[in-house]
Amino acid sequence: MVSDRITGMIPFLLLALGLGVVLTSILLFRWHAFTSLLLAAAVVGWLTPESSVRQWAESKDMSESETVEWVSKSTSARIAEGFGTVCQKIGILIALASIIGIALVESGAADRLVRTGLGVFGERGAPKVFLGSGFLLGIPVFFDTVFYLLMPLGRALARQTKRNYALYVMTIIGGASMAHSLVPPTPGPLFVAAALNVPLHWMIFGGLAVGIVTSSVGYAFAHWGNNRWEIPLREDDADSNTIVSSPVMNEDPIQPWAPPFWAALLPILMPLILIGGGTISKSFLNRSSAFAEWTAFLGDKNIALGISASVACWLWFLARRKRNLSPDSPGIAEKSQSALAGAGSIILITAAGGAFGSILQQTGIATVLASLLSPGSGWILPLAFLVTTMIRSAQGSSTVAMLTVAGIFSGMASAETLGFHPVYLALAIGVGSKPFAWMNDSGFWIIGRLSRMTEGETLKTFSVMTSVMAVSGLVAICIFAWLLPLA
Repeated sequence: MVSDRITGMIPFLLLALGLGVVLTSILLFRWHAFTSLLLAAAVVGWLTPESSVRQWAESKDMSESETVEWVSKSTSARIAEGFGTVCQKIGILIALASIIGIALVESGAADRLVRTGLGVFGERGAPKVFLGSGFLLGIPVFFDTVFYLLMPLGRALARQTKRNYALYVMTIIGGASMAHSLVPPTPGPLFVAAALNVPLHWMIFGGLAVGIVTSSVGYAFAHWGNNRWEIPLREDDADSNTIVSSPVMNEDPIQPWAPPFWAALLPILMPLILIGGGTISKSFLNRSSAFAEWTAFLGDKNIALGISASVACWLWFLARRKRNLSPDSPGIAEKSQSALAGAGSIILITAAGGAFGSILQQTGIATVLASLLSPGSGWILPLAFLVTTMIRSAQGSSTVAMLTVAGIFSGMASAETLGFHPVYLALAIGVGSKPFAWMNDSGFWIIGRLSRMTEGETLKTFSVMTSVMAVSGLVAICIFAWLLPLA
């Protein structure tokens, strides 16, 4: 009995050790997340008993020869296997998403979406436009880029209206921050979906549904905070020397030419339509028909993102032609190279997180957790939320937190074990990566510096609001899992 308890504690001890390595190397030694995750994987893999690795291999329905081969592999080989598996699943998608993001920004399509919304809804509807635009652009564009794009418009509008500055800032945050952690193809939710074997269309539509709930709560919080706190618009020399025409009037001084509104929407909506259409055709159409084959082909996640990237680049090409840019100005290839360099870093970090998660699975942590939680236990969702929140608050990165926790819970991600569709577990991890952002988060400083808010103002707006939104998201996910388990 005592030996069984000790054996059952080993996965938790290895998990604690791995998390300790990640946090210590990032916080104390300031190492890159890629190096930290690989080191943690190496330490845990080296210390994992051979019996645990064998049990994990047998749980994957490997034959005896395959099991023996797997157990005989070195720790580095098993890490490389996990690393490669993740790259195969998400590498192309992240690279394509980075191209879509840079193309939307450089072509003026992103700017067009926001300014059209402001022109239609005016000053009274500006907070809703910022919220919706932030969420929409947060799907293909990284969070910091969305904030860089929208913040000048928020400052310009506050300068003209002489009010509601805090409201504009918080609605921008409320939209973009949740899309970043809930809706693929941003890296965090993309990886979690892959790690938990959640079909991409379920993650997209589930993320949109929960995102609507959390963004609505964020919108209400933004109004409450705007009425409660007086946060001034602080100008500097750059502001005083910059002329910004009224976004409410839908003027476009920043881009000499930008795609029309319908074209600007295409790169964002096309993946949703194509992937959703492919799923519907598989479920309701004769798979041998030519139409079903084509919709299935176009609905493949890599094909859908590839088509969207091609459309975005075409808009970018048209914008350059219309603006008659100098031949010496950076071209599409040069700008794409910069975006792909950033995507490469994200892919490496994500794949390293996948390797760490794979090694954690082989410790037997999922089996032990499953034995502690009865099948269909609703506690799994709050537990995943809390673990993600603790790791995120400790080291600052929401993406790293999602990568780590997905590895811990991936062995439990089946409808039979959970009692509901694993998409709910993926979404709980996503919203769990939002609380509590503070000074160790790069996003905290980006928001504070661009909005020119003090640290205290950033804490009570950005940090508190995203935490409130996250809790509301968890409540919504638990209700959805109860009413619509999809199991």
